[in-house]
Amino acid sequence: MPRRCRCSCWCDTRYRLSTAQPATMPSHSSIGFVGFNPEKAKIAEALQLHLYGTIRVYDTFSDSVELTGAGQVQRSDSVHHVVQHSQIVWIEEKDAEALSETLLGSSSGLIHCMQRQDNPKITYEARLTDQLQALSKDASLMLECLALPDYYQDLASRFTEAGRTDIKILDCSVVAPSSRTKSSIWISGSGAAIESVAFLSKAHDNVHVISGGLGSANKLRLTSYLMEATHAVTAAEATGLASKAGIDANEIYSIIINAAGNSSAYEELVPHMLQGNSQVKPSIESLLHNINIVTSSSKSLNFPLPLCSASEQVCLLASTQGYGLKHVSSLVKLFESQHQKATPTDASGTYASKTSIDVTPPKTPPSVATIGMVGLGAMGQGMAQSLVRAGFSVQGYDVWAPSVERFAASGPSGMSIAASSPAEAAKGTAALILMVQNAVQAWDVLFGAGKAAEELSDGATVILSSTVPPSEARRIGDKLESLGRGLSLVDAPVSGGVARAAKGDLTMICSGTGSALRSVRGIILAMAGKESNIYNVKGGVGAASSAKLINQLLAGVHIATAAESLAFASRLGLDTRQVYDIFNESTAWSWMFQNRATQMLDADWTPHSALAIFVKDLGIVLNEAKRLASYTPMSAVAHTLYIDGAARGWAKESDAGVVRLWEAAGSDVSGSASVKASSPAAYQESVKPLPAEATLAALPAEYTTDLIESTKARVDSGAMPVLVALDDDPTGTQTCNNIDVLAVWDVGTLKEQFATDCRGFFILTNSRALPPAEARELIVEITTNVNKAAEESGKAFEIVLRGDSTLRGHLPEEPEAVEEVLGKSDGWVFAPFFRQGGRFTIDDVHYVQEDDQLVPAAQTPFAQDATFGYKNSNLRQYILEKCGSRFTASSFTSITLEDLRCGGPAKVEEKLLSGERGADRVIIVNAVADSNMNVFVAGLLAAEEKGYRFIYRTAAAFVSSRLGIKEIPPKSWAEVSLKADVDAPRTGGLILAGSYVPKTTAQLKALRERRGADLEVIELDVAQLIESAEQEQKIVESAISETTRLISAGRDVLVMTSRTLIKTDEAISSLEIGSKVAAALVRLLVNIQVRPRYIIAKGGITSSDAATKGLKMRRALIVGQAAPGVPLWRCDEETSRHRSVPFVVFPGNVGSETTLAEIVEQWAL
Repeated sequence: MPRRCRCSCWCDTRYRLSTAQPATMPSHSSIGFVGFNPEKAKIAEALQLHLYGTIRVYDTFSDSVELTGAGQVQRSDSVHHVVQHSQIVWIEEKDAEALSETLLGSSSGLIHCMQRQDNPKITYEARLTDQLQALSKDASLMLECLALPDYYQDLASRFTEAGRTDIKILDCSVVAPSSRTKSSIWISGSGAAIESVAFLSKAHDNVHVISGGLGSANKLRLTSYLMEATHAVTAAEATGLASKAGIDANEIYSIIINAAGNSSAYEELVPHMLQGNSQVKPSIESLLHNINIVTSSSKSLNFPLPLCSASEQVCLLASTQGYGLKHVSSLVKLFESQHQKATPTDASGTYASKTSIDVTPPKTPPSVATIGMVGLGAMGQGMAQSLVRAGFSVQGYDVWAPSVERFAASGPSGMSIAASSPAEAAKGTAALILMVQNAVQAWDVLFGAGKAAEELSDGATVILSSTVPPSEARRIGDKLESLGRGLSLVDAPVSGGVARAAKGDLTMICSGTGSALRSVRGIILAMAGKESNIYNVKGGVGAASSAKLINQLLAGVHIATAAESLAFASRLGLDTRQVYDIFNESTAWSWMFQNRATQMLDADWTPHSALAIFVKDLGIVLNEAKRLASYTPMSAVAHTLYIDGAARGWAKESDAGVVRLWEAAGSDVSGSASVKASSPAAYQESVKPLPAEATLAALPAEYTTDLIESTKARVDSGAMPVLVALDDDPTGTQTCNNIDVLAVWDVGTLKEQFATDCRGFFILTNSRALPPAEARELIVEITTNVNKAAEESGKAFEIVLRGDSTLRGHLPEEPEAVEEVLGKSDGWVFAPFFRQGGRFTIDDVHYVQEDDQLVPAAQTPFAQDATFGYKNSNLRQYILEKCGSRFTASSFTSITLEDLRCGGPAKVEEKLLSGERGADRVIIVNAVADSNMNVFVAGLLAAEEKGYRFIYRTAAAFVSSRLGIKEIPPKSWAEVSLKADVDAPRTGGLILAGSYVPKTTAQLKALRERRGADLEVIELDVAQLIESAEQEQKIVESAISETTRLISAGRDVLVMTSRTLIKTDEAISSLEIGSKVAAALVRLLVNIQVRPRYIIAKGGITSSDAATKGLKMRRALIVGQAAPGVPLWRCDEETSRHRSVPFVVFPGNVGSETTLAEIVEQWAL
């Protein structure tokens, strides 16, 4: 007989045992389960490892669940028996009616069991009181069922009225895993109630305590079902439309799961839809049951849920059509006239596009390498810049002149070319890219007033990357062909957002003739970044636009669903930021929720993607659906919501701003969000500055044994994993020597690096310059590539996230991104110590040395950073401030200075091994000397040899200690230069200074004073640079000419930006000013006609751009330091401009006021 499932969640019984926080149950305690299934069986099995009492279970069909435990797990024949003999009772029912029946009035429930035989007419109140007596004193009652928002509070009141205030009541929910998320348990209740079930962390590694008190876990589950149901129905709608549009089912699936339209529901359900699966649970009836409770809850609150209500109606229709008992994926049958079955999957079970053109992209741009580009908005700007970086010359045009000027200033002269019209952009080109707003504009650019088609070279290809109706794409393609000049169209819409466009990492969906696709393959690859981002769709021109519409359908509905769910959560009284954090790791996830909800939480309507886009795109979806007679209720509702937003004047604001429609009904999404990082100015911590000399002198004596040599021997033996340091800023190589740094991270390059048998290497991510979501996405991508390359190379590795020693950076996004790829570790190691910069950690408080004072980090200007500001110098409080609800006060282990200096490696190992495996744990490393870090590493390596694995967020000192790299004296120019350069006639050195921080300004002043007439200074006036494109070009070309002349004559040249802060009433931001300044310095470096004797780049952004854009570095050798804490690189690869020239990466906030002058003086002729 099949097991009766009391749970209405989507079935998947995968499980991973770990602990979230240490907790034990008293030996006399026992736990009882009323309602038992495989997931509960796994929890019970895990509890046996830590529980000395008995586990009792009762379920109508529990015999079908195999129990293990050598007598510790016993079946009971009644609810009463379980309740009477258990200190903790976990009761699961499908709904509130069933739970109330079990608790308060069932023939098999507690009332019946406790009725006195001598008084059959006992009153209801008396029966309630009697049945509660079955519960042990101070028992904990865990209740799991989906109910109306007030149900659990009402139930608690009944217990209070019955005099059982000793009973601790909790509501909980076990959430099934998906292909991208693990299972989780959500619980809520009073503090005492939560404490009483802390043992759950022994049985499950993903337990979330939902803030808000009793009933909050149920409210979160209501919100989750809203999203899951809406996503499920939308996935069916999208799949049905794709089928009617004639798109190959496997093709569109492989595209969407890598694009913005993806969701957990889409990933899980569409394979079932493609296989015609109508047998596997969960059923449409169970989904409908859950939605009914959600919509009933909204009605009780007078709160509108239009998308959820539409989902409910679709499920109801499916039920009336006879699909109620079939799998949720059967919803697709309402949307398809004929179900399209999948072709067999590959060996991995994944769906992949079967249409690709076997063309090897050129290693270098073609001889005719000029491309036209019309449309330089937020997306087009990044696409054009990616083409320039790939070596193409681009003639760019936009109707808004400042966009053209910005593009022209962004790249080298002769590569980023400003065009005055579409015709000028197209003139003489073999390829023209259109990134305009709609089909009308595309037609006008080509055949109307723009006259671009007339100027194209014969045989040219037009790449249409705008979102347009498929019929319009075909119409444009036909028109080009009819001109009789061999012109063709590649239909190539894009997905990925502004950040990915800027990185050259877009998803590109392409269709057209084989010859047309082959002709522009290298161009498309330059914008996509890698082959796996390119999808070729069968069906010719128009097919890719059809596929893009499916993505836009999903993305548009998912944004509106994210808004509806967060607004509903706010109305329910939940912490919306906690909702966001949890849903991103649950079956409620969608790409758009993760990407757009942050703006909703911050009430930030900056138009990274304007609301008007979805008014247009969903309008196109609905028109195409009408043409194909396809049922699209979810798109229709979402489109109406966007139109409503546009009518309120929000069209040019962010599409995330649609959430304000629900806020008008009584919710406040941003107001309900806990503060992730408060303004430091509004908070005064208790720690005070310390006298540096006296404080350091009072510490215990350093550990006497020098451990760096033994660490080096262990590392060099090959016994330890290769250390891969992901550096969020190019200055992080400050303590290392004789080790490579990569500026690219494709799998091929990484395999080459692993093949060198190196003990470690850096990857320059520059992620600190990105927004949080993009930084997380980048770290996921890099870690994935490292993992793949290591696997194919047969190498073990571990990741260290090298970050700022003054605590600025993406936390928790970057460590969580590593976990997303590699799985959960045994804890995070947090070690921001960096001696050369005067950054010390004492008693878990992080200090920055300023003269003879140790100043708590939160009291320095670093903590005022607009992007990464913080208020706590105590690293425990800092982690809690940044990471929200993930960690608690019990999550921390401190490696103290006493541990390191008195206990040595053995004490470190003992502390590392004392924690529970796989726990949400943070190890804070205190350190004031390099020897402290060496001791920690020795203990760490011993723990790793016993199988423990950690994720590291550290400053530079940890990397050199972990690799056994000893500090060496600063290098001279002659030591790091090639012999040929030493013997050749000497040219001058080049110093580039773009950093504006006070220390850099002081160092430049000291440099000029100290070197005097021996230093040539070229100052770029920032006010003139931003005045106009013509003025900027004139200034930079003059500087290029003068710099070339002076360096050729053997003169050292400082090229610096003016130090005056620019304030302007024009519509140009400080970010744009910084971009223009950086671009100017890069153009100068690229175009000087002489090889400098050395190059010094002052500041993190300046040095990053100089290395990657100016010198075209892919791999460089860290040869040492030019001064303490000042990295020195040399790139010997032939692809690099100015090959083997010593390159000094000078951080903006390192060194004394004279350090820069001392380096230049020592390296002078």
